[in-house]
Amino acid sequence: MITDNQTNFLYLADTLLKLYPDFYQRFEQTLKEAGIEHSLLPNTKDVWAVDYMPIQVTRDEFVQFVYNPSYLQAKVWQKTISNVDSICTSINLQPKKSNILVDGGNVVKAKNKVIMCQRVFTENPHIPEKKLIKELQELFQVDQLIFIPTQPKDFTGHADGMVRFLDEKTVLINDYSKEKKDFQLLVKSALHNAGLDWVEIPYNPYSNKKDKHANGIYINFLQMKGTLVLPVFGQKEDEETVKLFGQLFPNVSIATVDSNEIALEGGILNCITWNIMT
Repeated sequence: MITDNQTNFLYLADTLLKLYPDFYQRFEQTLKEAGIEHSLLPNTKDVWAVDYMPIQVTRDEFVQFVYNPSYLQAKVWQKTISNVDSICTSINLQPKKSNILVDGGNVVKAKNKVIMCQRVFTENPHIPEKKLIKELQELFQVDQLIFIPTQPKDFTGHADGMVRFLDEKTVLINDYSKEKKDFQLLVKSALHNAGLDWVEIPYNPYSNKKDKHANGIYINFLQMKGTLVLPVFGQKEDEETVKLFGQLFPNVSIATVDSNEIALEGGILNCITWNIMT
């Protein structure tokens, strides 16, 4: 599996520039200063590129899952589903297709492991659980699939707002100390049973006015080869988070970008980026 810290080229949806021009300008400047090359995916219908674009498994192999999640079934949201076939053709990509329904935001990658929220099972009720696990393992070409509980009130059911890999044996998780004890135990038990250790990072979405708002969720960062871009929100945790990441990633350049506009729509930096190894 190609990991985020191996990727060297970034794509953004062209809708990002149209819908969030001020954020796009700031983000583009951050990318430029970090030396990250990027291009725009054409004819997209929403900004959440990681969710609908294929998963890169090896340098030359990509898997395209079905993007038709339960939370987009209302007619008003169906029109926001991009034509992935057309986008892939426009960038000369021919991915392997799967009939499994998976959002890219629910695929957190290490070299030989993938973490997903359990939402993947309810999104694919027509596939027996054991068969689904086996097929996903084969498609991802990993030995271990790890399933964590979906965070309450997260309408997307994505893992990238909950956990990210620090290395093959350690993950970063949100500081869920203010969440219900049962949920905390379920998350940590799933990681422990998978043989993973964890480091808690700042987490403060508690002043948000709506459940969908993602302001204060720092774990949804962009990671590429040699660079990590953290979202910041003008909260007291910003400085603490930047300092902690400098300690956790001592050989990586850490950049930040104010991400409040897109966070209000429910996603942050990993959600809007599709970074690959070329």
